[in-house]
Amino acid sequence: MQYSQISGDIQGAVIALYRSVFTDSEGESEGAAIESLVKALLKDTPKDEIMGYVASDGGKLVGAILLTRMTFSKGGDGWLLSPVAVSSAEQGKGVGQALIRFGLSSLKDQGATLVVTYGDPAFYSKVGFQSLPESMIEAPYPLSQPVGWIYQTLNDEALTHSLGKAQCVKGFSNPALW
Repeated sequence: MQYSQISGDIQGAVIALYRSVFTDSEGESEGAAIESLVKALLKDTPKDEIMGYVASDGGKLVGAILLTRMTFSKGGDGWLLSPVAVSSAEQGKGVGQALIRFGLSSLKDQGATLVVTYGDPAFYSKVGFQSLPESMIEAPYPLSQPVGWIYQTLNDEALTHSLGKAQCVKGFSNPALW
């Protein structure tokens, strides 16, 4: 398995992967919604506010993650890990975990110290994420599943004080995503 940063020449394949994965798992309307989100993130997010990573096997794209910058009302910033996709045929083989570790390591090497995501705690805890009380970081919009609001520090320091309300890049400014 090879892990690398997303380059412009594979963005179409990345978008198609997201649509396929979410259509398979959640249905056609969710696949279309995630495709639209990924297109918007890749097109409209300033280059210094988005990082994307992929997993390939023998030249075939099998996984992708996007990380976008977040800022907080009490100062500071971090990154939002979302969305994550691994091809249906490769799920359950550790590809997603390895890809997330690769992406987080790259962010850490660039000086990032905090990553937040909104997803399945059982999955993300395998790569170091833990529960995030909204008293520490308030989500940008009301959460439909507050247990899925989770975080990880990349500098081995605990989150010890409230950062206030999170603000995300434009692509995530839709309450339906939360």
